[in-house]
Amino acid sequence: MQLKVLSYNIHRAIGVDRRFRPERIISILDHHRADIVLLQEVDVGVPRSRHLDLAKELATTLDYPYYALGLNVKVKEGHYGNATLSRFPITEQRNIDLSVDRRKRRGCLFTTLAVAHPGGTVREVAVFNLHLGLSMQERVRQVGLLARSRPYECLTPAASCLVAGDFNDWRGLLTPIFTEIMGFACATNHRTRELDPILTYPAFSPTGGLDKIFCRGGLQVVAGRRCRLGVAKVASDHLPVIADLELI
Repeated sequence: MQLKVLSYNIHRAIGVDRRFRPERIISILDHHRADIVLLQEVDVGVPRSRHLDLAKELATTLDYPYYALGLNVKVKEGHYGNATLSRFPITEQRNIDLSVDRRKRRGCLFTTLAVAHPGGTVREVAVFNLHLGLSMQERVRQVGLLARSRPYECLTPAASCLVAGDFNDWRGLLTPIFTEIMGFACATNHRTRELDPILTYPAFSPTGGLDKIFCRGGLQVVAGRRCRLGVAKVASDHLPVIADLELI
């Protein structure tokens, strides 16, 4: 069966025009209708986003029956972090702290999804939704924290697993760690060139492939692309990436 996965740093639903317009994010997500949506920079109870719980608002409006939220950053009033929306039941969730030293707090939202496979079987898919730091040294250490976390260490190499989000990896230096050491396939590189990422940032004229989707363990890449809707150029400072995956 095929799964459509979307990863998107929504920038609190504040666009490059500095306006809070969650309806733009909703229109983009509604257009793609992904089975699994991984969002970063999601506000909860913050004045700039009308004190909304954006994860709940998006899940309810777009008819996602299941969602999870991992809050990482405390602001003066409210929090923000990562959110995962799913059409499949979430049977387990945990927020993994990826913070390094005294730098800005970062995290990875781990969820286990129970995916009903044709034929009546249910497959578990482990999903890691992350947002990494701004320096290369910090990001490498954060990948190490992820790899040593209990949810990741408990997985066998054959377990179906997704790692996606905003990697902030301008030069693509983390990709070989995931593909050559950790055994993942990258769905967000151009297929003809291994280290040629799909560009997502800045949204209005992308020059960096910061947003990535990796998979392994019974998940095979069918296709990967970025959103090309005109509204996506202003809805956030990132473009969403979308991957079609085959669950075998």
